[in-house]
Amino acid sequence: MKLQTATRLGLYATLELARDPAQTLSSADLAERFGVSTHHLAKVLRTLSTAGLVQAERGASGGYRFTGNRRRITLMDIVALFEPAPGNRAKEPGEDTEIGGALQRVLTEIDEIAEATLRSVSLETMLKHPM
Repeated sequence: MKLQTATRLGLYATLELARDPAQTLSSADLAERFGVSTHHLAKVLRTLSTAGLVQAERGASGGYRFTGNRRRITLMDIVALFEPAPGNRAKEPGEDTEIGGALQRVLTEIDEIAEATLRSVSLETMLKHPM
């Protein structure tokens, strides 16, 4: 399973903010930590905010803070905000052939295993491991 850049940034930002839910970090601070543009990260943070995982706070000391439940939110919950659902992806050239179909079944099984793993790992579990 190859994740888009926005998905990875969503995971990074959520985990970083979930480390200390009382802390507020600006998009500029987060962008600097991850080595990405503030503009790109701002789009990701808006998606996370719309999903109720983070909250934007305006003002001089504004920024983003985590508002979700670290024990209940899984990595897949975040991935699903940015990645197309498995049944909604575009067909690849060659998938309609016998060999392409066989390969696609294997790749689909790999994706299903990856999704099951992502569904089994909560933010709390990720944050317990040393970083």
